[in-house]
Amino acid sequence: MLIGFVVHYGFVLLLAGLVETALPAATFWPVAFGMGMGLTLLLAFGLPPVLQLAQVPPLRVIRRDVGNLKPASLVVLGVGIAGFAALLLAASSDLALGLMAVGGFAGAVLVFAAASFAAVKLLRASVNEATAPRWLVLATRQLSARPVYAVVQTSALAVGLLALMLLVLLRTDLISSWRKATPPDAPNRFVINVQPEQGDAFQQALRAGGVKKFDWYPMIRGRLVAVNGKAVTPDDFADDRAKRLVDREFNLSNSADQPTHNQVVAGRWTAGEKDAVSVEEGLAKTLGLKMGDSLRFDIAGQLSEAKITSLRKVDWGSMRVNFFVMYPVAQLADVPVTYISAFRSPEPPPAVVGQAKPASFDNALVKAFPNITNVDMSSTLGQVQRVLDQVIRAVEFLFGFTLAAGLVVLLAAITATREERAREFAIMRAVGARASLLRQVQRAELAGVGLLAGFLASIVALAVGWGLARFVFDFGWTGSWTVPLLGSLAGAALALAAGWWGLRSVLNTPVVETLRKAQ
Repeated sequence: MLIGFVVHYGFVLLLAGLVETALPAATFWPVAFGMGMGLTLLLAFGLPPVLQLAQVPPLRVIRRDVGNLKPASLVVLGVGIAGFAALLLAASSDLALGLMAVGGFAGAVLVFAAASFAAVKLLRASVNEATAPRWLVLATRQLSARPVYAVVQTSALAVGLLALMLLVLLRTDLISSWRKATPPDAPNRFVINVQPEQGDAFQQALRAGGVKKFDWYPMIRGRLVAVNGKAVTPDDFADDRAKRLVDREFNLSNSADQPTHNQVVAGRWTAGEKDAVSVEEGLAKTLGLKMGDSLRFDIAGQLSEAKITSLRKVDWGSMRVNFFVMYPVAQLADVPVTYISAFRSPEPPPAVVGQAKPASFDNALVKAFPNITNVDMSSTLGQVQRVLDQVIRAVEFLFGFTLAAGLVVLLAAITATREERAREFAIMRAVGARASLLRQVQRAELAGVGLLAGFLASIVALAVGWGLARFVFDFGWTGSWTVPLLGSLAGAALALAAGWWGLRSVLNTPVVETLRKAQ
């Protein structure tokens, strides 16, 4: 709790500008919650094994060959899992989010456990003991002799690596792919409120300023009032977004030609078709619309009714002008209209020493057309990127503790087999095995666990990253082949470091002393 109290000031520094730095005084609730978490973990995972000690035969305390310890029952395991799930639910403060966290964690652990168990079995079967190096044969035997510990070690390290690798992918590959999804010549200016009588002069001003490509569409304000002849209100929808959409006016437009950056995914765009509209597929899904439905819009007091003849997939990443609803005609009669344009602002000419700084294109445009609203998207996107960078740094800081927790579990799993390893190595040394060979065996075993954990974490991270890119960010992304390689190497390095710390004295203890302790 003390460490957490100090660390939260680090988050305040990392998120400076996004949150208020003058935080109110901490209440007693975090202290109570922290103590509750500690006691829950202690009781859930520590108390059941302690209670099992009551079943240990008294003679076993003196003679280890008398009686056997009862294995942990499914009830003990269930109590531990239930305590862990309760912690996640309490920390999330939301049942749905908590269940997602519990399910996601359980799924990842099951995948890692099953894959590591299969890998141990496959390794044991694939190593030819007649031709393989002695250190590899012995390391393989060590792993296959304790498959449960190998699974625990691999899964613990893989979960911690997965969290960090996802952050690395989000910070580098995914954000880089998001930037690449926007063309380098994408528009960075949106201009609205251009009046119809200003259209020709405005377009001429763009061309004179060096703008070669620009979007030019009419923009019409209309409210959806009926679907298939039935009046619609926000109360007719359960989804919050659908309520907001119906409660406000839509930005409608018209164009005889299908926008080149829009793809028709259902129906057909027919130029000049009257009483027809094309709807963005996301809007149709939100409002429950389908092909053939009739939509009625109230446009400045005039009712306009049309049938859905096509659904479009809009490329929002193109940074071009897009509309939820479009009429496939060149002109809509008797409706108030303004125009919207999107273009890439030309770079200002270099300043000349001794001369006044030339006026920027944006300033000249606003001066010529004072009624327009010029939105600089480059500044907005830059600000969003800075916010993302700050949040990512804060989350990376947080997940550093996740990796530390994984290393602690890995160290605990290694330490749990320390006495058994010491006895086995002592017997090997007693029959003539060199210490250098046993060090090779130890390093090979640890490196194998780390390589497997890093590889599994990398594959799952790539799969999750692809899912985020495909279904959340909606752009194409292919992970680099170097991710599994770097992840495996990172896992091996961490496992070797943790193993060295936990087993550093095993090979340095005299053989006689080790065997006497074992007896």
